[in-house]
Amino acid sequence: MPRRGETAVVPIDAASGERGGQERPKGERHRSHGPGHHGRHGPHRSRPPPPPPPVFRPFRRWFPFLVPLFVVANVALFVLTMYVNDCPAHARAAGDAIGGSVGESATAQGCWLAPELGRFAFQSFKENPLVGPSSATLLKMGSLETSKVTKDHEGWRLITCIWLHAGVIHILANMLSLVLIGIRLEKEFGFMRIGTLYVISGVGGSLLSSLFMVSNISVGASGALFGLLGSMLSELITNWTIYENKIAALMTLVMIIVINLAAGILPHVDNFAHLGGFTSGFFLGFVLLMRPQFGYINQKNSPLGYPMGVTKRKFKIYQIILFVIALVILISGFTVGLVLLFQGFNPSEHCSWCHYLSCVPTSKWSCKAPNNYCMLAIIKGGEFEAVVSATKIKRCQT
Repeated sequence: MPRRGETAVVPIDAASGERGGQERPKGERHRSHGPGHHGRHGPHRSRPPPPPPPVFRPFRRWFPFLVPLFVVANVALFVLTMYVNDCPAHARAAGDAIGGSVGESATAQGCWLAPELGRFAFQSFKENPLVGPSSATLLKMGSLETSKVTKDHEGWRLITCIWLHAGVIHILANMLSLVLIGIRLEKEFGFMRIGTLYVISGVGGSLLSSLFMVSNISVGASGALFGLLGSMLSELITNWTIYENKIAALMTLVMIIVINLAAGILPHVDNFAHLGGFTSGFFLGFVLLMRPQFGYINQKNSPLGYPMGVTKRKFKIYQIILFVIALVILISGFTVGLVLLFQGFNPSEHCSWCHYLSCVPTSKWSCKAPNNYCMLAIIKGGEFEAVVSATKIKRCQT
């Protein structure tokens, strides 16, 4: 988005050094005798064109390296997750452990592209439509499950889950969004601010998801990405005076946010992580992405002894007010959310309509969570152990 005062360009005529589009006076036109004419004062020496005026950039521009590192880290962890998943070996182990017709049924499901990819083969499309590992492997690698956080005191899952992805489709969509949004923000505000915003927004998304999605597991960087979108909105508001075409920029950004949040009501999408990340990033933008006034910057960079008139404040009054309000809301929100989570509070029991924020059932789809444990196996101590419950076997077969 163009900011006021960022560029100052004057077109220069390379041949004459004058403003482009202007004609020379008639007397001067006849003095030009072409190349090789010496005239009274000897050979004509062409003057080099004056250098273009410098581009005025009131704010520092950063080289983006943290966002690409985040992309590499996410991809590397997905490859590691697929290595640990080892679908062919686990499918054989489940079939041997259960035995009989059930074992043959479990083995018959097979793994997608098993001959070509070996232990990196994907789970069957029926089990994981996002083309990736099993739910048991994601749980082992650090996915978010509320019972693990509250009962087993594994609070670290609130952070680890934002670096994991459920499949190839999932990670491609998230990493493309991260590159498009994150690199632009890191160039503008630097790696410290954007890195802090990314992680805290991701934790905010995990926190809201763990409160409302009690019976599901959750992975993905979507909460952190929506935090970046939310910070773009608050950055536009808090730095309102330095933008041109304010209304157009605001409407465009709001439309993008609404479309992305509306997509979250589809099944198998954790929209609570999106809402939590967006809200966290929105308030963090008022805290981390506040710009000083142009008058303050000009005053700071003025030569010594040069009068600059009235002394300018670094920030406007409304920026300081938004900073304080946002900081109070952030601290209060995270504190209350963590206390409720570790006390085992389930907001869904007190809010009959809240589940519609994440999924709206229609005649085309259902919002019931799929049973991703149809391999009839659980992870215990790193070993694959078969579940021999007759009721679970019957439910999985149907």
